[in-house]
Amino acid sequence: MGPEDFSQLAASRYSARDFLPDPVPQEVLEAVLEDARQAPSWSNTRPFMLALATGERADRLRASYLRAFDKTLDVQHKERGTTARIPLTGAAPDGDYKIWKAYPSDLRPHSIAVAKALYGHLGIDRRDRQARDAHNRRNCEAFGAPVIGFVLIHSGLMPFAALDAGLMLQTLFLSAKAHGVDSCPIGILAGWRAPLDAEFDVPRDYRLVTGFALGYASNAPVNEFRAERRPLRLVAPREEGCPPAAGA
Repeated sequence: MGPEDFSQLAASRYSARDFLPDPVPQEVLEAVLEDARQAPSWSNTRPFMLALATGERADRLRASYLRAFDKTLDVQHKERGTTARIPLTGAAPDGDYKIWKAYPSDLRPHSIAVAKALYGHLGIDRRDRQARDAHNRRNCEAFGAPVIGFVLIHSGLMPFAALDAGLMLQTLFLSAKAHGVDSCPIGILAGWRAPLDAEFDVPRDYRLVTGFALGYASNAPVNEFRAERRPLRLVAPREEGCPPAAGA
């Protein structure tokens, strides 16, 4: 494979947001997992695990995540007093990491921009709460994908476990695309642990960091959307003899 082939492969992968029900053949899934294990790892520790759900197990997970999501709608809508009350209702997200934590101020504009672009592509007005909720619920359904995946990282080797998991997951996604399989990382699935724990025996030291979907993208209009790919940012070299800036 030449460099142009790899560049085309990398550029062709996108986050699909609507999948056909067609199952991914087991031999294809096994080939993708075999490629994913080639990713580099901190001291070769491989401090991550995957949980993969298909068929009835995937359908049970969809239903469980939808129920959990719907219980938090008032909080997501920022209804008065709901944030204080939700811990008392038992409906609070029980994930290992806070997915609703505010983005750093320098990164938040990028999150807002992609949300505006996606909802604009779908024709969803910012004030159309019902349509926005419906789209967000599709995240909890893994957009109908036949394979729902979960990435777990070892709590005893952070932040390097998260780094290794990211390297593995991108390798998995690129391999999937090479096999004609589409993908989408789904961070909202990390908001709750109970649905996952009901279906998988997760070792106690492992924390859920993200979910993802694998399958074959449909021809739904949402799959025509492409997020902006900004250039990589490079840290400017310090001029020789120039001291660090105050606070650096």
